[in-house]
This record gives sequence, C-alpha cells and structure tokens, in this order.
Amino acid sequence: MPNTYDILILPGDGIGPEVVGETVRVIEWFNTNTDITFNLEEDLIGGCAYDAHGVPVTDEVVDKALKADAALLGAIDGPKWESVPLELSPPKGLLRLRKDMGLFANLRPAMMFDPLLDASSLRPEFVQGLDIMIVRELIGGLYYGEPRGIDDLPDGQQKGYNTLVYTTSEIERVARVAFELARKRDNRVTSVDKANALDVMRLWREVVTRIQQDEFPDVQLEHMYVDNCCMQLVRTPKQFDVILTENLFGDITSDAASMLTGSIGMLPSAALGAKDAAGKALGLYEPVHGSAPDIMGQGIANPIATILSFVMMLRYSFDLQKEAELIETAINNALNKGLRTADIMQTGMTKTSTAEMGDAIIAELTKLAQ
Repeated sequence: MPNTYDILILPGDGIGPEVVGETVRVIEWFNTNTDITFNLEEDLIGGCAYDAHGVPVTDEVVDKALKADAALLGAIDGPKWESVPLELSPPKGLLRLRKDMGLFANLRPAMMFDPLLDASSLRPEFVQGLDIMIVRELIGGLYYGEPRGIDDLPDGQQKGYNTLVYTTSEIERVARVAFELARKRDNRVTSVDKANALDVMRLWREVVTRIQQDEFPDVQLEHMYVDNCCMQLVRTPKQFDVILTENLFGDITSDAASMLTGSIGMLPSAALGAKDAAGKALGLYEPVHGSAPDIMGQGIANPIATILSFVMMLRYSFDLQKEAELIETAINNALNKGLRTADIMQTGMTKTSTAEMGDAIIAELTKLAQ
C-alpha cells in the first residue's frame, strides 16, 4: 500500500483559512509521528480567487484538483462579493470544481458524540447513538439544470427560472452509492423525493426502486416525501440509516440534520466521483458550514467539522481506517474534557478558541499514539 499522498488545500474565504489551518496541523502531526506522508499544496477558490484572478476558480486549480489524490476545502463566499456578477460569484467556483471533477455523490454524515448530547436541539434520548448518512446527488438538479436565468418580460416584470432535471444514469449512479454504503451499515435506505408533485421525482422513485430490486434486494428501501423527511428528522431521527436524495433536497435535509448533533460546526462532508479501473475515485472534502463572515478573524470558529472532513478523506480516498478512528477518538476525548468552541458551548464547560481546540485534539492524538 502507498504511504504518500498528495492533497490540494483550498482554504477559501471567511473562517475557511482558520478551520483549515487547524486541520493542516492535524495532517502535519501524521507527517511527523507516522510513516505516512501527506504532501500539501495550497491554492485559491471562491472570493479570494476572484480578488486575485477575476474568476472564482482558475483552470490551473481545477487541473491541480484533478491530479491530486484528494482536495480539502474550507468555505467560500461572503458579503464582500455580493455585487459580483452571478457567473463570477464565489459559489460558481465550487460548482465548477464539483462538475469538472465529476463529484456526483455527496456524503454528509450526522453522528452524535456522546459528550455533546446536551448540545443537541433534541432531548438526549432522541439523539444518543445517532448515526445517519445523507447521500446527496451533487452535480445535477436545480443547481445545474438548463434552461435557467432571469428574463425581462414585455410588461416590465422579470421572470426567474431554474430547471430540475435528472437522467436515468444520473439517478442510477448515486443510488448505487447509497445502497453500497447501506450494506456496510444497517442495510437500510430511505429515498427522499417529491414524487407526488414533480414528474422528475416520479422518475427518481422509479429508478431507485428498480436499482434496489435488481442489484440490492438485500437492502431495505423506503420512500419518503422530503417535507415528511424534514419533520421526521426532528421527530425521531434514529429511524434513519442512509438517506438518499437529489441535490436541493440533500442540501436542505443535511442542514436540518446538523442541529441534531449540536452544531453545523460538527458536520463534515465528502464529494466523490466514479471509481477508475484501479478503484480510485476523485474526492473533495469540506465542512458543511459556510464561511461565517460574522465571526471571521475572531478565532472562535469550530474546526471539528473540517478535521472530520479529513477523517472522511482518510476513509474514502486513502482507506486508512485506523488513522481515521484515531482522530475521532482524539476529538471525543477532547470533548470529554469539557472543551467547547462557542457554537457548542454549554454551562459548566470550558470555552476554547479555534486554535485551542486544535491544540487539544493534537494533544489527544499524541497521547493515543504513545
């Protein structure tokens, strides 16, 4: 097995550089304390790329991402770029990167760390042991569908429109990812759609059902409308194992799930492409939270979601399961000592800065490695 990996680091905007900075420290801990080597190269995406190059992502950065073993992203966008033309806005850089890398499957876990049970918006008995995996289709749907735009109408009004569109193959490939993940978990998939109102979602339901019947008959499949899913997530969230859904619905349901774990600052994500002949897939890893410009530069952002995104990289890009579990244990141990960033602060706990949380996790890694 190779023990040298090339990672493209894209800190981005807002708190992105702060949380990525702590994650880089964790990565460098492995470079110093293990026989694994992570070669890191940093570049720009989002608003900072627009400031430097006039575009939210350059061709060179896309090329680097395609050649790297994996990429780690912080966050993008902020009020500074509100007046930038839509086609050059910071989110367009991320959308292009996902599209050009072919990252069709977005994995968003919602897992509860026991020390944070009281930080959840639900009572502890509803979230203790929570372990949900949301599989979101990432490069189709409303965010990419054509036609799209804003038109001027003859009567002086304007009309804005986007197109929700999916092909059979786009649904098939993300469905297979969900079913394969379920086989490694509790063997259950809940496919979330709006088939009672949208034609494209009727196709979604039909294709997902066929894939399950033909290829994964051992996996239990349930269909659920997205509005009901959102209600069930805050009613009895532990009923779910793997949630499979399209792009927009996945965006919404994963943010709803974030509050179950105490804070959106605790949620990582992985965006994966198709596997090549050698079984390798391109991967982009990032926290679910945004750039949080209101707390930028204050040193109070929670770095755990970004560090957990690196954990997902270890699992899904490098198959380094032992190292992934080591970091998760270190995070749990730090939380067990009562350390909390502002977003997960609780009465009687010790409020820590971004860097102090990074220090604590690295200290726990060192103890575990002894």
